[in-house]
Amino acid sequence: MIPPQNKKRKLLINKKNDRIRIKLEKNMAEISYYTYKTLFGNVVIVSDGSCITYLKLLPLQKYNSLEAEKVCAADKAGFDYPLKAEFKPGKLTDLAAKQLGEYFTGARKSFDLPLAPRGTDFQKSVWKALKDIPYGKTKSYKQIAEAIKSPKACRAVGMANNKNPIWIIIPCHRVIGADGSLTGYGGGLDMKEKLLKLEKSGINNKY
Repeated sequence: MIPPQNKKRKLLINKKNDRIRIKLEKNMAEISYYTYKTLFGNVVIVSDGSCITYLKLLPLQKYNSLEAEKVCAADKAGFDYPLKAEFKPGKLTDLAAKQLGEYFTGARKSFDLPLAPRGTDFQKSVWKALKDIPYGKTKSYKQIAEAIKSPKACRAVGMANNKNPIWIIIPCHRVIGADGSLTGYGGGLDMKEKLLKLEKSGINNKY
């Protein structure tokens, strides 16, 4: 026979688990992701219903099917496909795609979007510093490390830069080597060079 106190404890645990499950299911129901065509290639954008959590240009040579794009989006955004995340456009993903399109034509310098990148406190401090790099400007990994008051953490800054889940809007492409070299970029050095050239030109800027 199970002692009364153990039964009560088990009941409380079950109730707590039910609350967690309901909250999780509610949050999952709000997650949507979609792939948009842009001047710079296809981009996948993920929203949790209130913020953009993931945005990345897709490497078309690797992800050449819709299914692969869906798996890429779900996996990198931190949830398991297929669950309740829906492959469909939403208000936030549409807005992000619109602003991104304006950026790619040179008509936008900054973005007005709620963001919620997932990462460690250190990574988030690096990503916040990246957002402070002005349009058309660049900074070195050392300068970012100094900006977050961790001057010896250049390597860690580089790793956090590489883990940035929201490309372009959090401008990891604006970080270069101390000698001015482009260094690595998830989208490839050609893409990084194109983005920097776009910003340098400031074509038809309206924002």
